[in-house]
Amino acid sequence: MMDKQTSKNLVKDAFHNNNEVEWLQFPYKISDVDEKINLELLKDFTGERTGFIQVGPKKWFFPNAFKKTLEIYYNFQPRPTDVWIVTFPRSGTTWAQELLWLLSNDLNYEKASQIPLDARFPFLEFSSFVHPDVKEEFLNENRHSDEKCALINEVTAPAWKILAETTERRFIKTHLPFQLLPPNLLKIGCKVIYVARNPKDVAVSFYHLNRLFRTQGYTNDFPKYWYYFKNGLQPWTPYWAHIEEGWETRHEENLLFMFYEDMLKDLQCCLRKVATFLGVKYSNQEYEKLQEHLKFENFKNNKSVNAELLKDLGILKGDEEGFVRKGKSGGWRNYFIGELKKDADIWIEDNLKKTGIQFPTENLYNN
Repeated sequence: MMDKQTSKNLVKDAFHNNNEVEWLQFPYKISDVDEKINLELLKDFTGERTGFIQVGPKKWFFPNAFKKTLEIYYNFQPRPTDVWIVTFPRSGTTWAQELLWLLSNDLNYEKASQIPLDARFPFLEFSSFVHPDVKEEFLNENRHSDEKCALINEVTAPAWKILAETTERRFIKTHLPFQLLPPNLLKIGCKVIYVARNPKDVAVSFYHLNRLFRTQGYTNDFPKYWYYFKNGLQPWTPYWAHIEEGWETRHEENLLFMFYEDMLKDLQCCLRKVATFLGVKYSNQEYEKLQEHLKFENFKNNKSVNAELLKDLGILKGDEEGFVRKGKSGGWRNYFIGELKKDADIWIEDNLKKTGIQFPTENLYNN
């Protein structure tokens, strides 16, 4: 069995930095979730088979595989030419990825249509969510197709390794909080975009995503899901700690902080703001064409961005709402009813006071 040092050296080789950058020891304690809570989580989330962990004083929550990979993500080497998008899940990430990639690539719609967004803009930590037993199930279900098995191996391969080896300009998606990302990310010169979205809509959208992805496999109802979300028992939570990190870095030179609600309200303005941040410029006509490309009706039917491949491979359930779902704000009103709404309102109000974050969302509390 490979020892830890040998494994670490192999990772360094992949990062091409053996003699250039010091390998940083991961600075935060990793603890298993309380046994009773863990059993409850494993019952409700069938995509994880081993258990869950919490990391550092903020208690960032992840499946067990992150015990082995958090140090790798922390030591991942950003490049000055990179474009990163950092978000809490379901905050308009996919929408922002597509507009970022197009603005950075001369609005090359043809290439964007030919290459899935996941390949153009890899998800740094996705492989850590694919439990080996679940991957084996995917491969077994597709065993009659060598092509599909090869695709399963491809989409579940460690993105950090692929990104470390690529020589082209890199576009990187992550939901990791800044605390767990490379310490030099905002200093090396690459462009980083952080998108935030109001917590009620995030919770509802994340609930549906956890039902959709078999790697998550959530089987219970929304009130139970809200309990997990609110109490930091969902991957990438606690929500407020994540958003606060983005908010506190909003004045950094190489970071652009945006609200999803502002993108919905005036996408044209946001496109120009992002273009300025990236150092590119387009004509009014080109911005209008991009806005049309990103309209929800067109976006939802765009096979390059709506995870059709994952559905075809059986990684997504066929009887749940799609990966690109509603594309609007305020859908939470159908889920937060009665006491659940009162609970959420108190939780949000308390945390807004603590963090000072100012969401642009109208009627965040009112029906």
